[in-house]
Amino acid sequence: MSELQEEQGARIDWPDVLVIVAYFIFVLAVGLWSSRRSKNNSVSGYFLASREMHWLPVGASLFASNIGSGHFIGLAGSGAASGIGVAGFEQSSIYTLIMLGWLFLPVYLSSGVYTMPEYLRLRFGGQRIRVYLSCLALILYIFTKISADLYAGALFIQLALNKNSSEWLYFSILILLAIAAIFCIAGGLSAVVWTDFVQTILMVGGAFILMFLSFREVGGFAKLVEDYPYARASVRATDRQNKTCGEPSPYYLSLLHPIQPGLSDYPWTGMIFGLTINSIWYWCTDQVIVQRTLASKDMIHAKGGCILASYLKFLPLWLLVFPGMAARILYPERVACADPVECTKICGSAGGCTNIAYAELVLNLLPTGLAGLMLAVMMAALMSSLTSIFNSASTIFTMDVWVLIRPKIKCGRLPAKPSQAELLFVGRVFVLALVGISVIWIPVIQNTGNSQLFHYIQAVSSFLAPPICAVYLLAMFWSRTNEPGAFWGLMIGLIIGMLRFVVEFSFTVPPCGSIDPDPRPAFVKLTVGNVHYLHFSCILWIITGLVTVGVSLLTEPIPEECLYRLTFWTRYDPRIRHPLEEEDDGDDDAPATNGGHAENAVNGSNGATHQMEVETHAEEESIFQRIKKFFSFAPTQEEEEGPKVVLTESEKAADAAAFLKEPPFWKNFVNYNAVVCLALTTFVWGFFA
Repeated sequence: MSELQEEQGARIDWPDVLVIVAYFIFVLAVGLWSSRRSKNNSVSGYFLASREMHWLPVGASLFASNIGSGHFIGLAGSGAASGIGVAGFEQSSIYTLIMLGWLFLPVYLSSGVYTMPEYLRLRFGGQRIRVYLSCLALILYIFTKISADLYAGALFIQLALNKNSSEWLYFSILILLAIAAIFCIAGGLSAVVWTDFVQTILMVGGAFILMFLSFREVGGFAKLVEDYPYARASVRATDRQNKTCGEPSPYYLSLLHPIQPGLSDYPWTGMIFGLTINSIWYWCTDQVIVQRTLASKDMIHAKGGCILASYLKFLPLWLLVFPGMAARILYPERVACADPVECTKICGSAGGCTNIAYAELVLNLLPTGLAGLMLAVMMAALMSSLTSIFNSASTIFTMDVWVLIRPKIKCGRLPAKPSQAELLFVGRVFVLALVGISVIWIPVIQNTGNSQLFHYIQAVSSFLAPPICAVYLLAMFWSRTNEPGAFWGLMIGLIIGMLRFVVEFSFTVPPCGSIDPDPRPAFVKLTVGNVHYLHFSCILWIITGLVTVGVSLLTEPIPEECLYRLTFWTRYDPRIRHPLEEEDDGDDDAPATNGGHAENAVNGSNGATHQMEVETHAEEESIFQRIKKFFSFAPTQEEEEGPKVVLTESEKAADAAAFLKEPPFWKNFVNYNAVVCLALTTFVWGFFA
């Protein structure tokens, strides 16, 4: 490590420590306050914040759940490596956020679901699609989202504090994981959303300060644009074609690049079509994101949260990508290193050190006190992502996995159906399990660093997300889609995606300047090497869609009366939805908790109350009820409010449809703002095209 970095690392002094401590105290206070005021001892309160959230915390939580430490490290690193092309991922998300609020969310809310796999269970019947998507989502959360954020957070902490020992790394991450778990276990979604709101303010404020300092240091925006093409390291290797490594991209100020393989990381066809597919999966069907909007008190607040998040998504280009480019200009020897030996000495990665761009700015530009603030910002980004993932993964496990395996457990005095106390207990214990798995995964993260972290995350998504996107789109907008079609579409898509995944990561391509030969067989170079992961996303999406449509047309359709409020075209239908035959699997012990009918979702003044809130058996107290006191901090909602009003089936169905009604003034207000967001992001695409 260089003398400069050792000197800067030593600048983390007592004022920085005070800032970090003050941050933790303040955020803990917010989390405890929101935990106490929320109805976190009911299933609806714990997993969906009782559906009482306003647009401000919903929008901030959407942004904070997305912008984790992986974005601070990944976006700035990709900006340093190739310019603003990576910002296309942020601009594309604005379109899909509007799609979430105006196309997908009305169906989710009128159906009264807790989870995205649960929606497909209602839409198609049966359990195999729901179980498959639940397990796939949990695997993705553990080994991509959590791992990427922890790797990025660990990298920043090591560089910022100049602590290279593994003991310090484990100690720091364990503290972050512990605090994130406390929020989820104690307060559920309400605590997560409100702490996300506070941490969004902290992240944006700290990033603005560093952005201004970065622009000032390079001489302004015009100087940054002028100097970036010449920001090269003095020591540069050559590749097998005798081309010099580490050359800046000639398209550094463009969002849309040429299609030729190897010429650009962001081909325009992939950025327009493939990226849209991945964005729809992430923003419109992923549990971590959608769960925030499901907590909204009504449609206006849900759409308002999407609008706020859309406006905030204009910021990463300026707060993260341009500062990453500035870091390459200011510290070319380290950030722009282009020799495998030198890069290994600097950051431990032979492929390049652009991932350290943002940390270099913090170490070298910020005075004492502000350096502590930015360390707190990185902790906030890491924790906001972890808390969101923990809460959503716990929701999926409890509502989509546990309720299926629980009736099979015949043990002692356990009741046949899971009680509300049991479901809350299982959800909180699963958070602890996620924390344990995350800690075990830390050594793997340390040994799998990528020269551009953001590319790794997007590539993995392109291999697994397109089939899910295709099935959700067909389920929403084509009523003829049925369960066999969706299932076989997902299976074929999974097989093809996993083949590409295995081939992609089985052969490690030597970095530019390495003397090692390329280990890839000729057919792998011809196929995988020439097909960008965003182009592969398009191919996989088309194949999955064709299989789903073909099988659906060859099999029996779903009766129309079973689809009320489960497609976009029937979202306002007040008629009683008939259950699919496949919903009753013949197990009398299976809990009626899946929201399998429209009448299972009751939408009152504060949103939909799920039938999952099963009454506790008063005559026999299970082990889950006895241990409930340890995990509970207030009387349950049932104890406070007494018995719930029982509505007729027709009243439940009518309430479900009426929940989507919007006051005319506020409906026009959010619609106008949606148009403004779409116009602004289209202008950005055109300006930087």
